Amino acid sequence: MRDDHRSGCPINLTLEVLGDRWSLLIIRDMIFGNRRHFRELLLNSEEGIASNVLADRLKLLVQQGVLTKADDPSHKQKAIYSLTEQGIELLPVLAQISGWGVKYLPISEELGIRAKLLHEGGPKLWNVFMDELRSLHLGAPARGKSKSGAGSVAARLRAAYEAVVARRGTTAKRSPRRRAPRS
Repeated sequence: MRDDHRSGCPINLTLEVLGDRWSLLIIRDMIFGNRRHFRELLLNSEEGIASNVLADRLKLLVQQGVLTKADDPSHKQKAIYSLTEQGIELLPVLAQISGWGVKYLPISEELGIRAKLLHEGGPKLWNVFMDELRSLHLGAPARGKSKSGAGSVAARLRAAYEAVVARRGTTAKRSPRRRAPRS
């Protein structure tokens, strides 16, 4: 065990990388919002992350191998962040966390729809989505379409979100709908 860790426990070590208030939200925004530039992550954060905190967390996630940072070929002064395989493999973790949140917390319908669909789709859907992320972030060849033929998982999640927003005539920043915990 290295001296700079509290313990060698896998939960502790994971929390040292991902356990702050922002890291998983940055990864969430990269996975579900395809936000890959600093400015996109800063300005489109539902939770309002500060620029110095975002810079610090991006640096940590790159150092830990969860993200990579490269010059953006479309703009010399921009960097583009990509998920690594480590980052992509956090999708099931996010799906489980969000599924728990849907079950027990007062989520908003528009921000909970993707969690609901991921929960219902389970590991099969997660694997298809992770393959899409590998293609987008790692340049891996696409492995084929989802078995339902309904387009990419990312597109289906985005369409479901947009449908809820359109139906409710709301934006994602609306306050959460209160729900009683399920038994």
